[in-house]
This record gives sequence, structure tokens and C-alpha cells, in this order.
Amino acid sequence: MEFSCHGALNKLGKDTDFVVALAGNPNVGKSSVFNSLTGMGVDTANYPGKTVEVNMATTQLNGTRIGIIDLPGTYALGAVSEDQWVARQGVLDGNPDVVVIVLDATNLTRNLYMCLQFLELGYPMVAALNVLDLAQRQGLDIDIEKLSRHLGVPVVPTVANRGEGLDELMMAAAEVARTHQKPSPEHLEYGRDVEMVIGELTAAIAAANLKDPYGLPHRALAIMLLENDTEFIELTSALPGWQPVLEQAASLRQIIEEEHGQPAGSRLAGERHALAGIITDEVETVIPVRRQDWGERLWKYTTAPMTGVPILFLVLGAIFVLMYVVGNNLSTIMGDFWINYPAQIIDPAVTRVFGDNAIAWSLLWGLDAGVDAALTIGIPFVLTFYILLAFLEDTGYLNSLAFLTDSVMHKFGLHGRAMIPIVAGAGCNVPAIIGTRVLSTTRERLLASILIVLVPCSARTAVIFGAVAIYGGLRLTLLLYVIILVVWVLVGLGLNKIMPGKPTGLVMEMFPFRRPHLKTLVRKTWFRFKAFVFMAVPILLGGSVVLGALYKTGYLENIAGPLSPVVEGWMGLPAVAGLTLVMGVLRKELALQLLLALAVMSYGVEAQNNLLLIMSVSQLFVFALVTAIYIPCAATVTALGRELGWKRTAAVSVFTIALAVLMGGLVNQAVHFFG
Repeated sequence: MEFSCHGALNKLGKDTDFVVALAGNPNVGKSSVFNSLTGMGVDTANYPGKTVEVNMATTQLNGTRIGIIDLPGTYALGAVSEDQWVARQGVLDGNPDVVVIVLDATNLTRNLYMCLQFLELGYPMVAALNVLDLAQRQGLDIDIEKLSRHLGVPVVPTVANRGEGLDELMMAAAEVARTHQKPSPEHLEYGRDVEMVIGELTAAIAAANLKDPYGLPHRALAIMLLENDTEFIELTSALPGWQPVLEQAASLRQIIEEEHGQPAGSRLAGERHALAGIITDEVETVIPVRRQDWGERLWKYTTAPMTGVPILFLVLGAIFVLMYVVGNNLSTIMGDFWINYPAQIIDPAVTRVFGDNAIAWSLLWGLDAGVDAALTIGIPFVLTFYILLAFLEDTGYLNSLAFLTDSVMHKFGLHGRAMIPIVAGAGCNVPAIIGTRVLSTTRERLLASILIVLVPCSARTAVIFGAVAIYGGLRLTLLLYVIILVVWVLVGLGLNKIMPGKPTGLVMEMFPFRRPHLKTLVRKTWFRFKAFVFMAVPILLGGSVVLGALYKTGYLENIAGPLSPVVEGWMGLPAVAGLTLVMGVLRKELALQLLLALAVMSYGVEAQNNLLLIMSVSQLFVFALVTAIYIPCAATVTALGRELGWKRTAAVSVFTIALAVLMGGLVNQAVHFFG
């Protein structure tokens, strides 16, 4: 659910006992903390004109209602980029009772930078020192008490993906919120000359008794003005009494630039980085490690080309085989159960209530054939893939895959980090497209989004396995994926040649492998699967009822007729398949499931495992190929519109539809030519 950000933040504060703002960089495990605390049920809010979201949720601890604002993952606060602006504005507008900042224990210096910015803002704060177990395996010993004294805030060790330390973290946050405990850092000062300038401007603001809309400390305001923060300069320039201070700030910025030969903002950032390094040196001790951790060894194997590429093919092969074996078995078990038990009750009950007429048969298309299609096509393969995706995420393999593929991705105008949302697109295109925000340029986000759209998501995977793997076998399924891969590569290379610009360098934190946590795997899988069921099944049932009504009233052929030249003539499919492809825009698996419902209602329950009654193997192959390529579901179109704008989204939609029709026709002609 989305709504205006400012009003949503105010409502969260009214509905809870206290509010926590959760901050941290994108790779620190902040999302694991948020998901573990909230059960992954969130509302999202957007600032006007901003695509970066602020997530909000509530949780309870010992009867206390806690509101949590999950700020965008970023390495700093400021007005430099959209995610930094939204992260800072989420705190300023939300006015949380306490800020919880998640620090990576394996890379403390880099993570302390934003922590120091929050200390400057003066909000009550608690630090979560995450992945401490991993740091210890790497031979890093961190003195938590000393770190707490340096920062002047409670520091709680956590292992978020296993849920360890989170109760203690929330109890510390509750205590800080209850007592309104402000940070009391120990000797957190920058270089003497910079401190003199900050002190001079701070004194000027205090002497003039100036205020800002957010009630920030005078020192925080002085630092932001010296950093030439355009957001706050514009804000304060509209307030009475600020003009002399703004002029003084401009003069002091000039002094810093002349003394250090760099802009004042860059100098202050350097001072903050240096201070973060000093604190790390004070609290961190390196302990000799007898032998390399297994996670580090595996990370090296998966990122070195000589071993990483074979491992990648093994992983892909394992996914392929598991999808085929587990998905097929689940499909058979669920389908047999439905036919032998619920269907035996539902069919006569509907007929008894409504009689043997078009209304009853239309309802049975949804209540019987529609559910049967969901159980035999959508649910088994989607559930299997979500389990595999959660496993790859929790082990950290996707991170090493990004590193391994960096040089290859440059040929597509992207860097290795783009591989993470692209792979995630195999689960669902919507969060994958939102995930392109980690890319730094509009060109990269556009390229990555188009490639994500061409990645078969779990719904399209269900179509491929439900149509081709079941009736054509593994070899034809593999051939289909090869064709999709070739199309994907050619489109990526072609777009990189056509679109001006070059990819940026890869800058991301790398983590060794870790053991997946069963509770986290189950939570991730259940959250995704629940969202799929609640969104897809109602659409499938409704679509089945509509299709049944059209079929029983004779209108189906009239509607499918205009599609005949392209669907029948060029792609060699039954005319009704074109109608299901159109309806598949709502949900991709809906296209095949409606075909299955058509088969069941036309030929009886014997068609439940035999789509060959209405289509040949080659037709199912073409049908699955077209479904895999043309524009994904309506939710993906909406996500594209928000991220890229509606003109680009329309162009992407037209391009993928044309590409799908072209490939479907070419494969159909090749089948006829080669027999």
C-alpha cells in the first residue's frame, strides 16, 4: 500500500508507543533486521517526485507497540542522491524517538561514517553491531564497550539473519526512547582548524537564537551549511534572521577551500572518514586466524573465473533439475488430491445449487478448473523456485555472482552489481526493477530494467515447466531456455551499442559465504509465496469464470477471431491461445492455466494432465516462448512506469511484444521447415 510520506509518518507515530528509524547501508543486513522484527509485512510511502520508498511497519515487545521506519539503504545522509535525501528526510519528517543504525562489524570504518552524521543530528540512537560472528571468524575482535563509549550510545551485538540479539536491540531502543537519552560521544572532534570554523559558525547561530523547522542542534546546522548543503541553505534562506549567518557560512567555506585546496564539503567528508578510522583503530583488534574460514574459501572459488564459471553452471543445472523434479512431483500430488477429494464435492454442489446451465459451468471453470490449474501449474513451480532463491540469497551466492560477472556485464553496459536485481528478476520482476535503484545512472537503470523484463520470472517459469517440461521433456525445456538466453544476450549487446554512455565501475562490499538459516529461509519463502497466492489465485479464478462464460455463451470464438492472422497464421497456435496470452498480461501463469481450464472443461478431468488434447508439443513450445518474452504482468508495467517513466515503459512494452511475436513466428516456421 502506498500513500503520501509525511502523513504516513505522522500516523505511524500516533498509532504506536514509540517510533524507531532503522538506518544502514544497502549491504549491512539492515533488511534482515527489519524483516525479522516485523515479519516482512510493510506499508510503503513515497515523497512527491521520489521513487525511493520508505518502508514502515509495527511490532510489539512486551506489550509495547513499536513503529519502525525502514530508511533506504545508503552510505551517507545528504542531498547528493535521491536515496540519501529520502533517508535523511525520513528521519527529519518522522522525528523518531530513537534511531537504530546497523553497522557491519567486518567493515566498521566505512559504516561509522553515516553513524557520525546521525550523532551530529543529535537524535537518540542505538547501534546494532551486525554480523559479529563473521567478523570474529575473520580474526576481528571489537571492544563493544569501548565503541559504545566513543559513540556515546548503546551498542548491541546482533546476527540479524538468525534473529540473534534483536530482542536486546529493541529493549535498548525502548530504554533510550523512554529516557530520551541523547548521544554523549567521547572526544568526537575533527581537525583543529576545521573545529575552529565549525565552532565559530555554531556560536553565530546560537547568538542569533536561530531556529530551523526540525529543531536540529546548532552544531548540526553549522556543519550542513559548511558542507554547502543546498537543501538546508534554501530552507534557512527563507527564514527570518538567517541571511547574515548564510553569508558568514559562505565566507568560512571559502577559508576552508583556500587552506586545504578542496571544497569545504569534501574536507568535512574527509574529516569524518578519518575520525571513523581513528575510532575503528581504537576498538578493533586483529587476532591471527589459524586457517582460512570455509566461507572465505568458498567465496574465492565462486569468484575466480577458473572455478566460478563451472560452479555457476552447476548451480544453474541444479536449479533446473530441482525445478523439474520437485515441481513435477508437487504438481502431480496436488492435482491428484484436488481431483479425488475437493472436486468430487464442489462439482455436484454447484450443479445442485445452480442447475446444469451456463452459470453453473462458468462458476465451475473458476472453482474447479481454475483451482486445479493453480495447483498443477502455478503453485508447485513458483513455490519450488522461491525456496531455491531464498537459499541462494541467504548463503550470499548472489553477491559473489555479481563479482564474478562484472567483466561480462560491462559488455552489456552494466557492472556486476546489476546482476543481483537481474537474478532476482527470476523470482519476480517487480522487486528486481525496484532494485535497479542501486545503479548510479539512468542509462544503467534502463538497460538493467529491459534485461530484467526478459528474464523469465517464477510465473513464466511455471508456464515453461507446466507446458514444455511436462509434455516435451527436459531437452526441449533446455532448448527453450537456450533460445531465451540467446535473445537476452543479443538484446543486451544491441542496446549497449545503440544507447550512448559507458558503465560505471563496480563498488560494493563483498561478504564470505554463510550458512543459511532455516527460519530465515522459511520466512522469505512464505512471504513471497503468500504474496503470490493472494495476488495470483483471485485473478486466476476470476479469469477462469470469465473465460468459462465466454466459452459457454459462444462469444469466445468471436473475440479470438481478430487475433487469428497473427496467432494462427504466423505463430501456428489455436486462436483461443491468443486470448489467453492477452489475459496473461494480468499474471503470466494465467495464460497457461486458462488453457488448462479450457482443456479440463472441454474434455473432462482426463485433460488435467494432458494439454496435448488442445495443443501439440511444438505449439506448447511456441506458446511458452512467447509468454516468456512479451511484456510481463501488469504489476511489472506499473513498476517500470514508476522507475523509468511511462513513455519509456510504453516503448519497452511495444518492443517486447513485437520481439515475442517475431520469435514465436520464427520458431513456428522453423518447426514446419524442419518437420
